[in-house]
Amino acid sequence: MKLDPLNCYKTYLALKNHFTKPKYDYLRYNGKVKASLQAFYKRKDRMWFEKMSRQKTDEEIVSFFVANFVLCNDPESLWIGEIINEGEKRFSLWKKRTQSLSYVFKEEIEKLFSENSIEDLFTIKNGSHPKILKVFLQGNISLETMVILDSIFGYRKNFDKKLDDPIWKFVSMRILKYSPFIHIDIFKYKKLLKETIL
Repeated sequence: MKLDPLNCYKTYLALKNHFTKPKYDYLRYNGKVKASLQAFYKRKDRMWFEKMSRQKTDEEIVSFFVANFVLCNDPESLWIGEIINEGEKRFSLWKKRTQSLSYVFKEEIEKLFSENSIEDLFTIKNGSHPKILKVFLQGNISLETMVILDSIFGYRKNFDKKLDDPIWKFVSMRILKYSPFIHIDIFKYKKLLKETIL
């Protein structure tokens, strides 16, 4: 089903709120945001939303914006011009990665656990960043792997209690906000993890 241009714009606003506002939850509020038709018609980028609403189904539009908020460096500073210019490339990369997620996860954890033990990765020493966070910040594992490992080990809430650190808070929020959009067969990923580290 195709979205009309105003609803395409509302989807963008709702997902921007989801990825940048701690208290807004796209799924809980069913993507509801306040945006008037008059305000929409005053936007210079209105034509782009009209084009998007013709090209993609409502499900694709949600995935398109999720991909862009996940693959940018900072969802707070992501503006629509950047999405217009980089959006399709990011969406294509994200689709490729999520369609081969078990392969990506296996590749990343093989390297991760060949060099570190579980304890090494998830231990916080003297309030410093745990190894798993350092590896992520270096770009050696994806946000998807961080989400899957949190689903398995539940480390995020523990780190939230122990780390009063803006870098971790930013990453923690990204894990929390992204996790509802990744459909994980937890048993499959636990099995992959066991096979890799045993």
